[in-house]
Amino acid sequence: MKRAKADKENKENKEKVKEIKENPKEQKEEKEECYWVRMKPKEIEELIVKLANAGHTASEIGIILRDQYSVPSTKALTKKRITKVLEEYGLKEEVPRDLLNLIKLSVKQLNHLEKNKKDYSAKRGYQIAVSKIRKLAKYYIREKRLPSEWRYTPEKAALMVK
Repeated sequence: MKRAKADKENKENKEKVKEIKENPKEQKEEKEECYWVRMKPKEIEELIVKLANAGHTASEIGIILRDQYSVPSTKALTKKRITKVLEEYGLKEEVPRDLLNLIKLSVKQLNHLEKNKKDYSAKRGYQIAVSKIRKLAKYYIREKRLPSEWRYTPEKAALMVK
């Protein structure tokens, strides 16, 4: 009895997979423009540049636009992401934010290791962080978001964080 039920479910699943392969879902349409937002795309771009010049990161700019200016999605309104707008105005970050966060973590862990030489679990955490930095840097060099001669060193990392 159980075997027959399992076979039936398996057959139904195969049919569903076959239908999906034959009729792939159509691409999602662009989000509709947010009709309640009173700002024009050019005004939003100017605000993004102003916030970037004030020292905010792209993610912080998105949060500020959402919370203070009621802009739910810059991409829906301007047809560009915040980072693309910053790139157009020459305000792109030298080092990508995720890589910079890993570098900050490694510097903090290295400072901890200098004070606590016997903390082997922290040493392992530092090694893992450095490994992630190197992998991510390799990817960014391949994607040409970092210069090809960019290398991670603890000394350079400490200078970047300060």
